[in-house]
Amino acid sequence: MQASLFGTLSPREFMRRHWQKRPLFVRRAVPGFAGVIDKRALAALALRDDVESRIVERRGRRWQTAHGPFEKIRIKRTNWTLLVSGVNLQVRAADELLRRFSFVPQARLDDVMVSYAAPGGGVGPHVDSYDVFLLQGPGRRRWRVLDKKYVCEPGDLLYLPPGVEHDGVALEECYTYSIGFRAPRGAELAAAFLDWLHERGLPDARYRDPGLAPVLHPARLPQEMIRFAFRILRRIRFSKGDVADFLGRYLSAPKPQVVFRRSAGTGAWVELDPKTQILYAGARFFINGEPVSVPQPRLLRELADRRALDAARLAPLAELVAEWQRAGYLHYTKKRRDG
Repeated sequence: MQASLFGTLSPREFMRRHWQKRPLFVRRAVPGFAGVIDKRALAALALRDDVESRIVERRGRRWQTAHGPFEKIRIKRTNWTLLVSGVNLQVRAADELLRRFSFVPQARLDDVMVSYAAPGGGVGPHVDSYDVFLLQGPGRRRWRVLDKKYVCEPGDLLYLPPGVEHDGVALEECYTYSIGFRAPRGAELAAAFLDWLHERGLPDARYRDPGLAPVLHPARLPQEMIRFAFRILRRIRFSKGDVADFLGRYLSAPKPQVVFRRSAGTGAWVELDPKTQILYAGARFFINGEPVSVPQPRLLRELADRRALDAARLAPLAELVAEWQRAGYLHYTKKRRDG
């Protein structure tokens, strides 16, 4: 069993006292943490078009940002930062790091962003609209949070709830691992939900006005058109089950740049690919944006929660497992990798 990331606080106590309430700094949350990627491998990821990346350079009191993919990266000695998002999708050890935060629902987990900074590097004072854990890798970084300052050394962890201004500056060559959490806004959800309703078939009728008479005020909205739109829109109906179906698809869908690669082979364990997201609500299951029905929901719930199971136990779902292996959604391994 892994030690708590929060020192003497259990995950339950952390959630009650700090989650979306106040920051927390934990010295040596991950003792001996040496990181999972070096600057050359990080730079190589930033050259790829299926990976989000950016470079931030400080010039005086201004910050200049360039977005990848980059053709070539020249690492500078001072005031320079390379940030790569979704490293957990490319490096298994980063995915294992992300899963250490599974006391938060997977629907809220977003990704692991890794930043490499030269001395003086940073992105400037800013506020995030989501929760974030900042785990320090090799090197030191000084964080200013509200009226406090923290010097983070390898293995130190800083939690920040949404809306808290913070500013991190590298004191020396250093790496910082940002574990971020998605928090969709109401307008974002509404727009996506309306798109989903439209795909299901919103009422479709063409407005007609064969009895239209000449008008004296051509800019005035016709009352008959308003009544027509009202009759059509009031026919839109959805249930709590519809909302759960939409959320399952929406929150499990991979980001546009994600690519799955066909898997092959056999082994004693079945593991979900780091890019795969399985969510469920009751007997409804969703994998990578698509609904799926299974005869053994208990087994699939366990696979979704644990992300790995003994292959023999999944025999009742053999056909589905084979299909997902071909799609690259999961892989066989000789032994389970511990997160």
